[in-house]
Amino acid sequence: MTQIYFLCTGNSCRSQMAEGYGHALLGDDFVVASAGVETHGLNPNAVKVMAEDGVDISQQTSTLIDQGYFYSSDLIVTLCGDARDKCPVIPASITHLHWDLADPAQATGTEAEKLAQFRAVRDEIKQRVAKLA
Repeated sequence: MTQIYFLCTGNSCRSQMAEGYGHALLGDDFVVASAGVETHGLNPNAVKVMAEDGVDISQQTSTLIDQGYFYSSDLIVTLCGDARDKCPVIPASITHLHWDLADPAQATGTEAEKLAQFRAVRDEIKQRVAKLA
C-alpha cells in the first residue's frame, strides 16, 4: 500500500480537499491522510464545495503533523509554501511533491466570489490527485 500525506498550513482547506479526493479517487491500494503545521479547523466552504462534487469531508478534522505517519509515508504532498518551509525535513527516501496552490480561505469579495475561488482550487486538487493513481 502507498501511504500519502497531504500537508498545508492550517489543515482547513487545501489538504482537507486533497485527503477527500484521495479517499474518493485512489482506491484501496492507498492510505491517505492530511495535516497542517497549525490547526485552523475545517473550513465550511471547503466542506460545501466538496459536497457539490459528491465528496463528504464533513467528518474530517484539522490535525497537526503526526511524526510517525510523516516518516512512514511513501509520498508527502505540500500544498503551499508555508507547509513546505515549516514541515519537518523530508527524508530522501520519501517522494515529495509540491503543489503551490492559492489559499481559498484568503479569497475576498462576495460570497459567490469566495466560493468560486474554493471551486477553482478544488478542481485543481482533483486533477492532481487523480494523476497520483
